Amino acid sequence: MILQSLARYYEYLRDRHPERVAPPGWCRRDVAFRLEIGSDGSLKAIIPSAEKRGWSTIVPEQVKRSSGIAANAFCDNSSYFLGIDGKGKPDRAEKCFNASRKLHLSLLQNIKSSAAKAVVSFFETWSPANAAEHPLLKTAGDALFVGNMVFSFEGEEVLEDADVRRAWDTANRSDADGGAVMRCLVTGEEAPIARLHPPIKGIADAQPMGASLVGFNSAAFESYGHDGEQGLNAPVSERAAFAYATALNYLLSDPLHHMRLGDTTMVYWAEGEDDDTCADIACMMFGGIPPEQRGKGGEDRDEKLHAILRAVSGGLPVGDVDMDAPFYVLGLAPNAARVSVRFFVRDSFGSILSNIAQHYERMDIVHAPHEWDYVYPFQILKEIENPNAKKPSISPSIAGGLIRSILEDLPYPEALFENALLRTRASRDDSDTHTRKVSRGRMAILKAYLIKNRKERITMGLDEERTDVPYVLGRMFAMFEDIQYAANYKPNTSVTLNATVKDKYFNAACATPALIFPTLVALSEAHARKARRDNPGAAVRFDKRMRAYMWCLEDIPESLTQKEQSIFYLGYYHQSQHDIQERTKNKASVAEAEQEA
Repeated sequence: MILQSLARYYEYLRDRHPERVAPPGWCRRDVAFRLEIGSDGSLKAIIPSAEKRGWSTIVPEQVKRSSGIAANAFCDNSSYFLGIDGKGKPDRAEKCFNASRKLHLSLLQNIKSSAAKAVVSFFETWSPANAAEHPLLKTAGDALFVGNMVFSFEGEEVLEDADVRRAWDTANRSDADGGAVMRCLVTGEEAPIARLHPPIKGIADAQPMGASLVGFNSAAFESYGHDGEQGLNAPVSERAAFAYATALNYLLSDPLHHMRLGDTTMVYWAEGEDDDTCADIACMMFGGIPPEQRGKGGEDRDEKLHAILRAVSGGLPVGDVDMDAPFYVLGLAPNAARVSVRFFVRDSFGSILSNIAQHYERMDIVHAPHEWDYVYPFQILKEIENPNAKKPSISPSIAGGLIRSILEDLPYPEALFENALLRTRASRDDSDTHTRKVSRGRMAILKAYLIKNRKERITMGLDEERTDVPYVLGRMFAMFEDIQYAANYKPNTSVTLNATVKDKYFNAACATPALIFPTLVALSEAHARKARRDNPGAAVRFDKRMRAYMWCLEDIPESLTQKEQSIFYLGYYHQSQHDIQERTKNKASVAEAEQEA
Protein backbone atom coordinates (compact mmCIF):
# COMPACT_ATOMS: atom_id res chain seq x y z
CA MET A 1 0.00 0.00 0.00
CA ILE A 2 2.80 2.47 0.87
CA LEU A 3 4.81 1.84 -2.30
CA GLN A 4 1.70 1.82 -4.49
CA SER A 5 0.49 5.13 -3.05
CA LEU A 6 3.89 6.77 -3.55
CA ALA A 7 4.19 5.39 -7.09
CA ARG A 8 0.78 6.86 -7.97
CA TYR A 9 1.84 10.17 -6.48
CA TYR A 10 4.93 10.15 -8.69
CA GLU A 11 2.78 9.63 -11.77
CA TYR A 12 0.64 12.59 -10.71
CA LEU A 13 3.70 14.82 -10.22
CA ARG A 14 5.25 13.72 -13.50
CA ASP A 15 2.07 14.54 -15.43
CA ARG A 16 1.01 17.76 -13.63
CA HIS A 17 4.23 19.14 -12.14
CA PRO A 18 7.15 17.76 -14.18
CA GLU A 19 9.46 20.43 -12.79
CA ARG A 20 9.24 18.85 -9.32
CA VAL A 21 10.42 15.31 -10.11
CA ALA A 22 12.98 13.77 -12.41
CA PRO A 23 12.09 11.36 -15.25
CA PRO A 24 13.08 7.68 -14.94
CA GLY A 25 16.83 7.23 -14.83
CA TRP A 26 17.40 10.75 -13.50
CA CYS A 27 17.36 12.45 -10.10
CA ARG A 28 17.60 15.91 -8.58
CA ARG A 29 20.85 16.88 -6.85
CA ASP A 30 22.39 20.01 -5.37
CA VAL A 31 25.38 21.24 -7.39
CA ALA A 32 28.10 23.48 -5.96
CA PHE A 33 30.27 24.13 -9.06
CA ARG A 34 30.13 24.20 -12.84
CA LEU A 35 33.32 23.33 -14.71
CA GLU A 36 33.36 25.41 -17.89
CA ILE A 37 35.37 23.54 -20.55
CA GLY A 38 36.43 24.46 -24.07
CA SER A 39 36.08 22.49 -27.28
CA ASP A 40 39.62 21.17 -26.79
CA GLY A 41 38.75 19.90 -23.28
CA SER A 42 40.68 22.61 -21.43
CA LEU A 43 39.29 23.94 -18.15
CA LYS A 44 38.23 27.56 -18.80
CA ALA A 45 36.48 28.52 -15.54
CA ILE A 46 35.13 27.20 -12.25
CA ILE A 47 31.74 28.78 -11.54
CA PRO A 48 30.60 28.45 -7.90
CA SER A 49 27.04 28.40 -6.71
CA ALA A 50 25.65 31.62 -5.28
CA GLU A 51 23.85 29.59 -2.61
CA LYS A 52 25.47 27.76 0.27
CA ARG A 53 24.05 24.34 -0.60
CA GLY A 54 24.27 24.82 -4.36
CA TRP A 55 21.68 24.99 -7.05
CA SER A 56 19.36 22.07 -7.69
CA THR A 57 19.38 20.41 -11.10
CA ILE A 58 18.31 17.19 -12.82
CA VAL A 59 21.22 14.77 -13.27
CA PRO A 60 21.58 11.06 -14.15
CA GLU A 61 20.63 8.66 -11.38
CA GLN A 62 23.43 8.42 -8.82
CA VAL A 63 25.05 5.15 -7.81
CA LYS A 64 25.10 3.87 -4.24
CA ARG A 65 28.55 4.34 -2.74
CA SER A 66 29.91 3.13 0.58
CA SER A 67 33.69 2.69 0.66
CA GLY A 68 34.27 1.46 -2.90
CA ILE A 69 34.93 3.41 -6.07
CA ALA A 70 31.92 3.97 -8.35
CA ALA A 71 31.61 6.89 -10.75
CA ASN A 72 28.48 8.93 -11.47
CA ALA A 73 27.65 10.25 -14.91
CA PHE A 74 27.96 14.02 -15.51
CA CYS A 75 27.63 14.94 -11.81
CA ASP A 76 30.22 14.02 -9.19
CA ASN A 77 32.76 15.41 -6.75
CA SER A 78 36.33 16.65 -7.24
CA SER A 79 37.87 13.20 -6.79
CA TYR A 80 36.04 11.82 -9.82
CA PHE A 81 36.11 14.90 -12.07
CA LEU A 82 39.50 16.43 -11.21
CA GLY A 83 41.42 13.65 -9.48
CA ILE A 84 41.99 15.68 -6.31
CA ASP A 85 40.53 15.56 -2.80
CA GLY A 86 41.05 17.14 0.58
CA LYS A 87 41.73 13.89 2.42
CA GLY A 88 45.39 13.48 1.52
CA LYS A 89 44.82 10.34 -0.59
CA PRO A 90 46.11 11.19 -4.08
CA ASP A 91 46.29 7.54 -5.18
CA ARG A 92 42.62 6.95 -4.44
CA ALA A 93 41.63 10.24 -6.07
CA GLU A 94 43.46 9.20 -9.25
CA LYS A 95 41.61 5.86 -9.26
CA CYS A 96 38.31 7.72 -8.88
CA PHE A 97 39.19 9.96 -11.84
CA ASN A 98 40.13 6.96 -13.98
CA ALA A 99 36.79 5.29 -13.16
CA SER A 100 34.94 8.48 -14.16
CA ARG A 101 37.02 8.75 -17.36
CA LYS A 102 36.18 5.19 -18.35
CA LEU A 103 32.45 5.77 -17.73
CA HIS A 104 32.23 9.01 -19.71
CA LEU A 105 34.30 7.78 -22.64
CA SER A 106 32.09 4.70 -22.94
CA LEU A 107 28.93 6.84 -22.82
CA LEU A 108 30.06 9.49 -25.30
CA GLN A 109 32.42 7.71 -27.65
CA ASN A 110 29.91 7.71 -30.55
CA ILE A 111 28.18 11.03 -29.80
CA LYS A 112 28.87 13.74 -32.39
CA SER A 113 27.60 16.85 -30.55
CA SER A 114 30.11 19.56 -29.63
CA ALA A 115 29.30 19.32 -25.91
CA ALA A 116 29.93 15.56 -25.88
CA LYS A 117 33.22 15.95 -27.75
CA ALA A 118 34.34 18.61 -25.25
CA VAL A 119 33.74 16.25 -22.31
CA VAL A 120 35.61 13.44 -24.10
CA SER A 121 38.53 15.79 -24.78
CA PHE A 122 38.58 16.88 -21.14
CA PHE A 123 38.91 13.34 -19.82
CA GLU A 124 41.54 12.49 -22.47
CA THR A 125 43.72 15.50 -21.71
CA TRP A 126 43.24 16.20 -17.98
CA SER A 127 46.10 14.97 -15.77
CA PRO A 128 45.32 14.44 -12.06
CA ALA A 129 49.06 14.46 -11.31
CA ASN A 130 49.33 18.10 -12.46
CA ALA A 131 45.85 19.19 -11.32
CA ALA A 132 47.02 20.88 -8.12
CA GLU A 133 49.19 23.27 -10.17
CA HIS A 134 46.32 24.51 -12.33
CA PRO A 135 45.78 28.24 -11.62
CA LEU A 136 41.98 27.93 -11.41
CA LEU A 137 42.24 25.16 -8.82
CA LYS A 138 44.75 27.15 -6.80
CA THR A 139 42.35 30.10 -6.72
CA ALA A 140 39.36 27.97 -5.70
CA GLY A 141 41.25 26.27 -2.86
CA ASP A 142 39.65 23.78 -0.50
CA ALA A 143 36.12 24.88 -1.40
CA LEU A 144 36.28 22.49 -4.37
CA PHE A 145 36.32 19.50 -2.05
CA VAL A 146 32.74 20.09 -0.87
CA GLY A 147 29.75 19.51 -3.13
CA ASN A 148 29.00 18.13 -6.58
CA MET A 149 30.18 19.39 -9.96
CA VAL A 150 28.73 19.38 -13.47
CA PHE A 151 30.22 20.23 -16.84
CA SER A 152 29.36 23.37 -18.77
CA PHE A 153 30.11 24.13 -22.43
CA GLU A 154 29.68 27.53 -24.05
CA GLY A 155 27.70 28.78 -21.03
CA GLU A 156 25.20 25.90 -20.99
CA GLU A 157 25.22 22.75 -18.90
CA VAL A 158 26.37 19.72 -20.87
CA LEU A 159 23.31 17.86 -19.58
CA GLU A 160 21.07 20.23 -21.51
CA ASP A 161 22.45 18.82 -24.78
CA ALA A 162 19.83 16.51 -26.32
CA ASP A 163 22.41 14.04 -27.65
CA VAL A 164 24.06 13.72 -24.24
CA ARG A 165 20.73 13.09 -22.53
CA ARG A 166 19.78 10.54 -25.17
CA ALA A 167 23.10 8.74 -24.66
CA TRP A 168 22.42 8.40 -20.95
CA ASP A 169 18.83 7.19 -21.47
CA THR A 170 20.05 4.54 -23.92
CA ALA A 171 22.75 3.30 -21.56
CA ASN A 172 20.37 3.33 -18.59
CA ARG A 173 17.77 1.23 -20.46
CA SER A 174 20.36 -1.33 -21.52
CA ASP A 175 21.50 -1.72 -17.89
CA ALA A 176 17.92 -2.20 -16.69
CA ASP A 177 17.21 -4.83 -19.36
CA GLY A 178 19.86 -7.07 -17.88
CA GLY A 179 17.96 -7.52 -14.58
CA ALA A 180 15.85 -10.49 -13.56
CA VAL A 181 12.30 -10.31 -14.90
CA MET A 182 9.58 -11.10 -12.37
CA ARG A 183 6.10 -9.93 -11.48
CA CYS A 184 6.27 -6.57 -9.72
CA LEU A 185 4.51 -6.41 -6.35
CA VAL A 186 3.56 -2.76 -6.96
CA THR A 187 2.29 -2.73 -10.53
CA GLY A 188 1.49 -6.43 -11.04
CA GLU A 189 3.36 -6.40 -14.35
CA GLU A 190 6.23 -8.57 -15.58
CA ALA A 191 9.28 -6.27 -15.60
CA PRO A 192 12.99 -6.10 -14.71
CA ILE A 193 13.32 -6.17 -10.93
CA ALA A 194 15.38 -3.68 -8.89
CA ARG A 195 18.11 -5.49 -7.00
CA LEU A 196 18.92 -2.35 -4.98
CA HIS A 197 16.34 0.37 -4.34
CA PRO A 198 17.19 4.09 -4.57
CA PRO A 199 18.23 5.76 -1.28
CA ILE A 200 15.77 7.91 0.69
CA LYS A 201 17.25 11.24 1.78
CA GLY A 202 16.05 13.91 4.18
CA ILE A 203 14.97 11.78 7.14
CA ALA A 204 16.10 13.35 10.42
CA ASP A 205 19.13 11.62 12.01
CA ALA A 206 19.39 9.07 9.17
CA GLN A 207 22.53 8.63 7.10
CA PRO A 208 23.22 11.78 5.04
CA MET A 209 23.86 9.69 1.92
CA GLY A 210 20.41 8.16 2.24
CA ALA A 211 18.87 5.01 3.66
CA SER A 212 16.82 2.20 2.13
CA LEU A 213 13.11 1.80 2.66
CA VAL A 214 13.29 -1.69 1.11
CA GLY A 215 16.44 -3.79 1.38
CA PHE A 216 17.82 -7.22 2.23
CA ASN A 217 21.44 -7.35 3.34
CA SER A 218 21.45 -10.38 5.64
CA ALA A 219 20.42 -14.00 5.35
CA ALA A 220 18.08 -13.51 8.31
CA PHE A 221 15.83 -11.32 6.16
CA GLU A 222 15.87 -13.42 3.02
CA SER A 223 13.39 -16.04 1.90
CA TYR A 224 14.35 -19.69 1.48
CA GLY A 225 16.07 -20.22 -1.83
CA HIS A 226 16.76 -16.51 -2.40
CA ASP A 227 20.06 -16.21 -0.55
CA GLY A 228 22.10 -13.19 -1.65
CA GLU A 229 19.45 -12.00 -4.09
CA GLN A 230 18.69 -8.82 -2.09
CA GLY A 231 15.77 -7.00 -3.76
CA LEU A 232 14.57 -10.16 -5.53
CA ASN A 233 13.17 -11.33 -2.17
CA ALA A 234 10.42 -8.71 -2.58
CA PRO A 235 10.29 -8.09 -6.33
CA VAL A 236 9.68 -4.44 -7.20
CA SER A 237 10.35 -3.33 -10.76
CA GLU A 238 13.06 -0.83 -11.56
CA ARG A 239 10.45 1.67 -12.69
CA ALA A 240 8.25 1.27 -9.58
CA ALA A 241 11.27 1.52 -7.25
CA PHE A 242 12.37 4.69 -9.00
CA ALA A 243 8.84 6.13 -8.87
CA TYR A 244 8.21 5.60 -5.15
CA ALA A 245 11.72 6.74 -4.14
CA THR A 246 11.51 9.88 -6.30
CA ALA A 247 8.10 10.79 -4.89
CA LEU A 248 9.23 10.19 -1.31
CA ASN A 249 12.43 12.20 -1.78
CA TYR A 250 10.36 15.05 -3.19
CA LEU A 251 8.05 15.00 -0.15
CA LEU A 252 11.07 15.02 2.16
CA SER A 253 12.59 17.99 0.33
CA ASP A 254 9.44 20.13 0.23
CA PRO A 255 8.83 22.06 3.51
CA LEU A 256 5.09 22.05 2.83
CA HIS A 257 4.83 18.24 2.69
CA HIS A 258 6.81 17.13 5.72
CA MET A 259 7.66 17.97 9.32
CA ARG A 260 9.49 16.41 12.25
CA LEU A 261 7.93 15.16 15.49
CA GLY A 262 10.38 13.66 17.96
CA ASP A 263 12.55 11.18 16.05
CA THR A 264 9.83 10.72 13.43
CA THR A 265 9.83 12.52 10.10
CA MET A 266 6.24 12.77 8.89
CA VAL A 267 5.30 13.22 5.22
CA TYR A 268 1.76 13.77 3.93
CA TRP A 269 0.10 14.19 0.56
CA ALA A 270 -3.28 13.99 -1.14
CA GLU A 271 -4.40 12.41 -4.39
CA GLY A 272 -5.61 14.84 -7.02
CA GLU A 273 -5.39 18.51 -7.81
CA ASP A 274 -5.89 19.62 -4.19
CA ASP A 275 -2.57 18.16 -3.05
CA ASP A 276 -0.83 21.48 -2.34
CA THR A 277 -3.91 22.98 -0.67
CA CYS A 278 -4.44 19.89 1.50
CA ALA A 279 -0.75 19.88 2.44
CA ASP A 280 -0.96 23.57 3.38
CA ILE A 281 -3.94 22.91 5.65
CA ALA A 282 -2.39 19.77 7.14
CA CYS A 283 0.83 21.66 7.84
CA MET A 284 -1.10 24.15 9.97
CA MET A 285 -3.16 21.43 11.63
CA PHE A 286 0.02 19.61 12.71
CA GLY A 287 1.53 22.82 14.04
CA GLY A 288 3.93 23.64 11.23
CA ILE A 289 4.12 27.02 9.55
CA PRO A 290 3.73 26.92 5.75
CA PRO A 291 6.70 28.46 3.88
CA GLU A 292 4.79 31.53 2.74
CA GLN A 293 3.84 32.35 6.36
CA ARG A 294 7.20 31.78 8.03
CA GLY A 295 8.57 34.68 9.99
CA LYS A 296 5.09 35.85 11.02
CA GLY A 297 4.97 33.91 14.30
CA GLY A 298 2.32 31.58 15.65
CA GLU A 299 -0.53 34.10 15.96
CA ASP A 300 -1.39 34.07 12.26
CA ARG A 301 -1.30 30.27 12.29
CA ASP A 302 -3.64 30.15 15.29
CA GLU A 303 -6.17 32.39 13.56
CA LYS A 304 -6.17 30.34 10.36
CA LEU A 305 -6.40 27.08 12.31
CA HIS A 306 -9.30 28.44 14.34
CA ALA A 307 -11.22 29.20 11.15
CA ILE A 308 -10.52 25.72 9.77
CA LEU A 309 -11.57 23.93 12.97
CA ARG A 310 -14.73 26.02 13.21
CA ALA A 311 -15.66 24.99 9.66
CA VAL A 312 -14.86 21.32 10.27
CA SER A 313 -16.78 21.21 13.55
CA GLY A 314 -19.79 22.78 11.84
CA GLY A 315 -19.68 20.29 8.97
CA LEU A 316 -18.81 23.04 6.51
CA PRO A 317 -16.34 22.78 3.61
CA VAL A 318 -12.85 24.21 4.01
CA GLY A 319 -12.53 26.50 1.02
CA ASP A 320 -12.77 24.65 -2.28
CA VAL A 321 -10.92 21.56 -1.05
CA ASP A 322 -12.36 18.15 -1.93
CA MET A 323 -13.00 16.70 1.53
CA ASP A 324 -13.35 13.19 0.03
CA ALA A 325 -9.88 13.23 -1.52
CA PRO A 326 -7.69 10.33 -0.29
CA PHE A 327 -5.07 11.67 2.10
CA TYR A 328 -1.94 9.87 3.29
CA VAL A 329 0.32 10.39 6.30
CA LEU A 330 3.56 8.39 6.56
CA GLY A 331 5.84 8.41 9.59
CA LEU A 332 9.50 7.46 9.03
CA ALA A 333 12.39 7.10 11.45
CA PRO A 334 16.10 6.22 11.07
CA ASN A 335 17.27 2.66 11.75
CA ALA A 336 20.96 2.20 10.88
CA ALA A 337 21.14 1.88 7.07
CA ARG A 338 17.37 1.44 6.75
CA VAL A 339 14.26 3.50 7.25
CA SER A 340 11.68 2.35 9.79
CA VAL A 341 8.00 2.93 9.14
CA ARG A 342 6.45 4.26 12.35
CA PHE A 343 2.91 4.51 10.97
CA PHE A 344 0.95 4.83 7.74
CA VAL A 345 -2.54 6.31 7.73
CA ARG A 346 -4.86 6.53 4.74
CA ASP A 347 -8.30 8.15 4.94
CA SER A 348 -10.34 10.87 3.33
CA PHE A 349 -9.05 14.36 3.96
CA GLY A 350 -12.31 15.34 5.65
CA SER A 351 -12.16 12.40 8.09
CA ILE A 352 -8.59 13.21 9.10
CA LEU A 353 -9.46 16.86 9.62
CA SER A 354 -12.45 15.83 11.74
CA ASN A 355 -10.25 13.58 13.91
CA ILE A 356 -7.70 16.36 14.39
CA ALA A 357 -10.48 18.81 15.29
CA GLN A 358 -11.78 16.43 17.98
CA HIS A 359 -8.26 16.10 19.36
CA TYR A 360 -7.86 19.88 19.67
CA GLU A 361 -11.26 20.10 21.33
CA ARG A 362 -10.15 17.57 23.96
CA MET A 363 -6.87 19.46 24.45
CA ASP A 364 -8.58 22.83 24.88
CA ILE A 365 -8.00 24.14 28.40
CA VAL A 366 -7.99 27.55 30.07
CA HIS A 367 -4.66 29.35 29.66
CA ALA A 368 -2.93 32.70 30.00
CA PRO A 369 -3.61 35.36 27.32
CA HIS A 370 0.01 35.33 26.11
CA GLU A 371 -0.02 31.58 25.35
CA TRP A 372 -0.92 30.13 21.96
CA ASP A 373 -4.50 29.07 21.47
CA TYR A 374 -3.58 25.47 20.65
CA VAL A 375 -1.17 22.89 22.04
CA TYR A 376 0.39 21.44 18.91
CA PRO A 377 1.82 17.90 18.70
CA PHE A 378 5.43 19.07 18.84
CA GLN A 379 4.59 21.02 22.01
CA ILE A 380 2.98 17.93 23.53
CA LEU A 381 6.22 15.99 23.02
CA LYS A 382 8.23 18.92 24.39
CA GLU A 383 6.15 18.90 27.59
CA ILE A 384 7.19 15.33 28.46
CA GLU A 385 10.91 15.72 27.72
CA ASN A 386 13.36 15.67 30.60
CA PRO A 387 14.95 19.15 30.41
CA ASN A 388 17.87 18.04 32.60
CA ALA A 389 18.97 15.27 30.26
CA LYS A 390 22.14 15.81 28.23
CA LYS A 391 20.16 15.08 25.07
CA PRO A 392 16.42 15.36 25.75
CA SER A 393 14.53 12.78 23.73
CA ILE A 394 11.15 11.10 23.53
CA SER A 395 10.45 7.38 23.25
CA PRO A 396 9.74 6.55 19.58
CA SER A 397 6.61 4.64 20.59
CA ILE A 398 5.15 7.78 22.20
CA ALA A 399 5.70 10.04 19.17
CA GLY A 400 4.32 7.50 16.71
CA GLY A 401 1.46 6.48 18.99
CA LEU A 402 0.46 10.10 19.60
CA ILE A 403 0.15 10.90 15.88
CA ARG A 404 -1.78 7.72 15.19
CA SER A 405 -4.18 8.44 18.03
CA ILE A 406 -4.80 11.93 16.61
CA LEU A 407 -5.20 10.90 12.97
CA GLU A 408 -7.29 7.78 13.57
CA ASP A 409 -9.19 8.97 16.66
CA LEU A 410 -7.66 6.19 18.79
CA PRO A 411 -6.98 6.19 22.55
CA TYR A 412 -3.85 8.10 23.51
CA PRO A 413 -0.72 6.10 24.45
CA GLU A 414 -0.61 5.18 28.12
CA ALA A 415 3.06 6.19 28.14
CA LEU A 416 2.06 9.74 27.17
CA PHE A 417 -0.19 10.00 30.24
CA GLU A 418 2.41 8.45 32.55
CA ASN A 419 5.17 10.74 31.30
CA ALA A 420 2.98 13.82 31.73
CA LEU A 421 2.40 12.82 35.38
CA LEU A 422 6.09 12.07 35.86
CA ARG A 423 7.23 15.42 34.49
CA THR A 424 4.61 17.23 36.61
CA ARG A 425 5.96 15.58 39.75
CA ALA A 426 9.62 15.99 38.82
CA SER A 427 9.58 19.55 37.49
CA ARG A 428 9.67 22.73 39.49
CA ASP A 429 8.58 26.32 38.96
CA ASP A 430 11.40 28.41 37.51
CA SER A 431 10.85 32.13 37.07
CA ASP A 432 14.13 32.52 35.16
CA THR A 433 13.10 30.17 32.36
CA HIS A 434 9.35 30.85 32.72
CA THR A 435 8.60 27.14 33.19
CA ARG A 436 5.88 25.87 35.47
CA LYS A 437 5.49 22.62 37.32
CA VAL A 438 1.79 22.40 36.49
CA SER A 439 2.08 23.68 32.94
CA ARG A 440 -0.75 24.33 30.52
CA GLY A 441 0.62 21.71 28.10
CA ARG A 442 0.79 18.88 30.65
CA MET A 443 -2.66 19.68 31.96
CA ALA A 444 -4.01 19.63 28.41
CA ILE A 445 -2.46 16.17 27.96
CA LEU A 446 -4.10 14.90 31.18
CA LYS A 447 -7.46 16.39 30.19
CA ALA A 448 -7.42 14.86 26.70
CA TYR A 449 -6.33 11.47 28.05
CA LEU A 450 -9.03 11.35 30.72
CA ILE A 451 -11.72 12.31 28.20
CA LYS A 452 -10.65 9.88 25.49
CA ASN A 453 -9.24 6.92 27.40
CA ARG A 454 -11.16 7.03 30.69
CA LYS A 455 -14.42 8.61 29.47
CA GLU A 456 -14.22 11.31 32.16
CA ARG A 457 -16.09 14.59 31.88
CA ILE A 458 -13.48 17.35 32.14
CA THR A 459 -14.36 20.97 31.45
CA MET A 460 -12.09 23.52 29.82
CA GLY A 461 -12.04 25.76 32.90
CA LEU A 462 -13.06 25.65 36.55
CA ASP A 463 -15.96 23.27 37.24
CA GLU A 464 -17.56 24.56 40.46
CA GLU A 465 -20.23 21.84 40.33
CA ARG A 466 -17.71 19.01 40.51
CA THR A 467 -17.56 17.41 43.96
CA ASP A 468 -15.29 14.35 43.63
CA VAL A 469 -12.60 14.42 46.33
CA PRO A 470 -9.41 14.55 44.17
CA TYR A 471 -10.68 17.55 42.18
CA VAL A 472 -11.78 19.41 45.32
CA LEU A 473 -8.45 18.67 47.04
CA GLY A 474 -6.66 20.18 44.06
CA ARG A 475 -8.81 23.29 44.32
CA MET A 476 -8.10 23.45 48.06
CA PHE A 477 -4.36 23.36 47.48
CA ALA A 478 -4.72 26.28 45.06
CA MET A 479 -6.65 28.08 47.81
CA PHE A 480 -3.83 27.45 50.33
CA GLU A 481 -1.36 28.90 47.84
CA ASP A 482 -3.62 31.88 47.20
CA ILE A 483 -4.01 32.77 50.88
CA GLN A 484 -0.24 32.53 51.38
CA TYR A 485 0.18 34.95 48.48
CA ALA A 486 -2.45 37.31 49.95
CA ALA A 487 -0.82 37.20 53.39
CA ASN A 488 2.51 38.35 51.98
CA TYR A 489 1.20 40.70 49.30
CA LYS A 490 1.97 44.39 49.56
CA PRO A 491 0.82 46.93 46.96
CA ASN A 492 3.39 48.14 44.43
CA THR A 493 5.84 45.37 45.37
CA SER A 494 6.60 41.94 43.98
CA VAL A 495 5.96 39.03 46.33
CA THR A 496 9.00 36.75 46.63
CA LEU A 497 9.07 33.86 49.07
CA ASN A 498 11.99 31.60 49.81
CA ALA A 499 9.71 28.55 49.76
CA THR A 500 5.97 28.38 49.12
CA VAL A 501 3.55 25.69 50.23
CA LYS A 502 3.69 24.45 46.66
CA ASP A 503 7.47 24.07 46.81
CA LYS A 504 7.30 22.12 50.06
CA TYR A 505 4.11 20.09 49.97
CA PHE A 506 2.67 19.82 46.45
CA ASN A 507 3.90 16.35 45.49
CA ALA A 508 3.22 14.89 48.91
CA ALA A 509 -0.26 16.43 49.05
CA CYS A 510 -1.11 14.80 45.73
CA ALA A 511 0.30 11.38 46.60
CA THR A 512 -0.69 11.11 50.31
CA PRO A 513 -3.29 13.81 51.01
CA ALA A 514 -4.44 12.42 54.40
CA LEU A 515 -0.91 12.88 55.75
CA ILE A 516 -0.29 16.40 54.41
CA PHE A 517 -3.60 18.26 54.34
CA PRO A 518 -3.94 18.69 58.14
CA THR A 519 -0.58 20.50 58.08
CA LEU A 520 -1.73 22.62 55.14
CA VAL A 521 -4.93 23.59 56.93
CA ALA A 522 -2.96 24.73 59.98
CA LEU A 523 -0.58 26.78 57.82
CA SER A 524 -3.44 28.35 55.89
CA GLU A 525 -5.14 29.46 59.10
CA ALA A 526 -1.93 31.19 60.16
CA HIS A 527 -1.71 32.88 56.76
CA ALA A 528 -5.38 33.90 57.04
CA ARG A 529 -4.76 35.59 60.41
CA LYS A 530 -1.95 37.61 58.84
CA ALA A 531 -4.09 38.46 55.82
CA ARG A 532 -6.91 39.78 58.02
CA ARG A 533 -4.59 42.63 59.06
CA ASP A 534 -3.17 43.58 55.64
CA ASN A 535 -5.58 42.10 53.10
CA PRO A 536 -9.01 41.59 54.71
CA GLY A 537 -10.76 40.99 51.37
CA ALA A 538 -8.61 37.96 50.67
CA ALA A 539 -9.20 36.66 54.20
CA VAL A 540 -12.98 36.88 53.78
CA ARG A 541 -12.72 35.06 50.46
CA PHE A 542 -10.63 32.34 52.13
CA ASP A 543 -13.12 31.88 54.97
CA LYS A 544 -16.02 31.43 52.55
CA ARG A 545 -14.17 28.91 50.43
CA MET A 546 -12.88 27.04 53.47
CA ARG A 547 -16.42 26.59 54.81
CA ALA A 548 -17.47 25.24 51.41
CA TYR A 549 -14.65 22.66 51.49
CA MET A 550 -15.07 21.49 55.09
CA TRP A 551 -17.06 18.42 54.04
CA CYS A 552 -14.09 17.19 52.02
CA LEU A 553 -11.72 17.22 55.02
CA GLU A 554 -13.75 14.47 56.71
CA ASP A 555 -13.04 11.98 53.91
CA ILE A 556 -9.46 12.61 52.73
CA PRO A 557 -8.00 9.41 51.25
CA GLU A 558 -4.64 8.11 52.39
CA SER A 559 -3.37 7.94 48.79
CA LEU A 560 -4.49 8.73 45.27
CA THR A 561 -4.23 6.57 42.17
CA GLN A 562 -2.62 7.89 38.99
CA LYS A 563 -6.03 8.79 37.59
CA GLU A 564 -6.99 10.56 40.83
CA GLN A 565 -3.66 12.40 40.87
CA SER A 566 -4.30 13.70 37.36
CA ILE A 567 -7.73 14.96 38.48
CA PHE A 568 -6.04 16.59 41.52
CA TYR A 569 -3.65 18.41 39.18
CA LEU A 570 -6.52 19.56 36.97
CA GLY A 571 -8.48 20.85 39.97
CA TYR A 572 -5.42 22.77 41.14
CA TYR A 573 -4.74 24.15 37.64
CA HIS A 574 -8.36 25.20 37.02
CA GLN A 575 -8.57 26.99 40.38
CA SER A 576 -5.17 28.66 39.95
CA GLN A 577 -6.06 30.00 36.52
CA HIS A 578 -9.40 31.21 37.88
CA ASP A 579 -7.67 33.04 40.75
CA ILE A 580 -5.15 34.63 38.38
CA GLN A 581 -7.95 35.87 36.15
CA GLU A 582 -9.81 37.28 39.16
CA ARG A 583 -6.72 39.10 40.43
CA THR A 584 -6.10 40.50 36.95
CA LYS A 585 -9.68 41.77 36.74
CA ASN A 586 -9.46 43.36 40.19
CA LYS A 587 -6.20 45.13 39.38
CA ALA A 588 -7.68 46.38 36.12
CA SER A 589 -10.76 47.68 37.95
CA VAL A 590 -8.64 49.48 40.55
CA ALA A 591 -6.45 51.02 37.86
CA GLU A 592 -9.51 52.16 35.92
CA ALA A 593 -11.08 53.70 39.04
CA GLU A 594 -7.85 55.55 39.86
CA GLN A 595 -7.64 56.82 36.31
CA GLU A 596 -11.23 58.12 36.45
CA ALA A 597 -10.58 59.77 39.80
